[in-house]
Amino acid sequence: MKNNYLVKTPCIGICSTTYGDDICRGCKRFSHEVTAWIKYSDVEKDNVNSRLQKFKVLILSDKFSIVDDQKLFDFMKDNKIMFNDELNPLCWVFDLLRASSDDKLNLSDYGIEVKNSFKNLTNVELKDLINREFFELSVAHFDRYLRS
Repeated sequence: MKNNYLVKTPCIGICSTTYGDDICRGCKRFSHEVTAWIKYSDVEKDNVNSRLQKFKVLILSDKFSIVDDQKLFDFMKDNKIMFNDELNPLCWVFDLLRASSDDKLNLSDYGIEVKNSFKNLTNVELKDLINREFFELSVAHFDRYLRS
């Protein structure tokens, strides 16, 4: 089944596959997905983006709750933060943290609640933790299904 909203590239402009990584440290796609992306059908792109979205939601739902997705949506649009508004709003948190280097950004002002277990972390620490977990999940998936 094809979801037209998922055919957008997950690329964030920080590609490590050009340096020989099997998994991009930016978007977390596998090197063969990065290099073949323009040749992929919409269904193939959907499959890759669906996997990435599931990984993000899995990781982010442990750390955040979206209490007002409209407030978050408006903030993302008003501040021209690149995000796919068709994805789960938890994925928007990933894009917000990626785009922000400001630890003073109060996430609750934008409809995001940090869960108690993670309230002691700064935004930068949260971003690093999420990126690390996302990368580890991608490596595990790659090792299980693709590594020969």
